[in-house]
Amino acid sequence: MDKLTPPPLTLLDKYYGPEFQGLYTAHIRVSGGEAGHGRASGVVRSEDGNLELNLRLPEALGGPGGGTNPEQLFAAGYAACFHGALMLIASKNGIELGDSAVDASVTFGRDPVDGMYMLTADIRISLPGVERSIAEQLVRSTERVCPYAKMARQGIASVISLDVGPSAAGCSNPPDDEC
Repeated sequence: MDKLTPPPLTLLDKYYGPEFQGLYTAHIRVSGGEAGHGRASGVVRSEDGNLELNLRLPEALGGPGGGTNPEQLFAAGYAACFHGALMLIASKNGIELGDSAVDASVTFGRDPVDGMYMLTADIRISLPGVERSIAEQLVRSTERVCPYAKMARQGIASVISLDVGPSAAGCSNPPDDEC
């Protein structure tokens, strides 16, 4: 197995272009599964095959549990992204973080504004042995660099499109089948 290494510090170089510059795109498909409902019984698959998980409604929401759910996946992405940005910033500043960790708690609940649903996120950073003032500075810098933290502050550019062509219904094993 190849030795894993951190990403290059050049990821912290500022970009001065006039438009968004995409660097990587993840492609995920969720299908409905047994109950025909992505959240309750679906399967999530990445286009490259590195991610394939069963989705299940958590027991707290009346489901059977036994699988992951959108909140866990979002929390994992947020914590991983924040930790990665934190490590890049620390490394660029010559700060050794040792046993650092990021815990993310994402809560699904009711929105008091429209009565529908919303998410909240609580991010806790553990930096044992790092002087508090330095740790606070690192966290503030990470909040500016981490795309998940930025998304939580500013929202996210999102395009929702619809495909009702015959290929969507004819796919039995997406994304492997060419529909």
